[in-house]
Amino acid sequence: MVSIEQFQQLDMRVGKIVRAEQFPQARKPAYKLWIDFGPSLGIKQSSAQLTYHYTPDSLIGRLIIAVVNLPPRVIAGFRSDVLVLGVPDADGAVVLLRPDWEVPLGGRVF
Repeated sequence: MVSIEQFQQLDMRVGKIVRAEQFPQARKPAYKLWIDFGPSLGIKQSSAQLTYHYTPDSLIGRLIIAVVNLPPRVIAGFRSDVLVLGVPDADGAVVLLRPDWEVPLGGRVF
């Protein structure tokens, strides 16, 4: 169990994918993503293993939820600033978490 205070330490925000590319250098199939989190956070990068259900073109303009206050990681030479959130489908492939309606970019999840 975690306390509500511990949960609130995670900063989860809404972003919009503005660019997506294949990431052939990654060890597991993945995409490079550029995500706009609005004026307060700007554009952040992420590497995400989303290749089963999504193509780069299908990701452009999609709203997502990401954790924005974890330390950056470098994956195959690419800086990943945020952790894009998803859940596995019945076969283990990632399905993105996203808002049902348009919401302001950078909105905090609570």
